[in-house]
Amino acid sequence: MSGLVLKLAPKERVLVNGAVIENGDRRSRLSIVTPDAHILRLRDAIHPEEANTPVRRVCYAAQLILTGDSDPEENRMPMLRNIEELSQIFVDPDSRANLAEATDALINDNHYRCLKALRALLPREERLMAIRPS
Repeated sequence: MSGLVLKLAPKERVLVNGAVIENGDRRSRLSIVTPDAHILRLRDAIHPEEANTPVRRVCYAAQLILTGDSDPEENRMPMLRNIEELSQIFVDPDSRANLAEATDALINDNHYRCLKALRALLPREERLMAIRPS
C-alpha cells in the first residue's frame, strides 16, 4: 500500500494494522509509506450484516483483505469471479469502467483502489434494487 494518502476530517477514525486511530480537531493528511499496511477508513467500513447485496459482498471481501482478516492470494480468484458476475449485470460504460478498474487493482494487489472502484457501484446498485419487481 505504499503511496496511499489519507485525508482525514476532524475526529475521523481509521483502522491501521488492527488499531483504531482517531484524528484530532483539525483536518489532516497522512502519507502511508509502509508497504502492505492494513488500513481502512471506518466511515467506509461495511459491517457483516450489511454485506447483503452482490456489490456489498464484494466490497466486504476487499475490506477484509485491507484489514488483514483475509488472505489476498486465497481470495483473489473468488473476488475476480464475483466481479465478473457483476459485469453481467452492470453493462453501462461507467460501471464497466469501475469494474475494469477494480479488476486491474485486484490483480495488482492494490486492494484500497479495488474497494474504491467497487464502492462507486453502490449507488447504482441501490437504485437497481429499489426498482426491481417484487
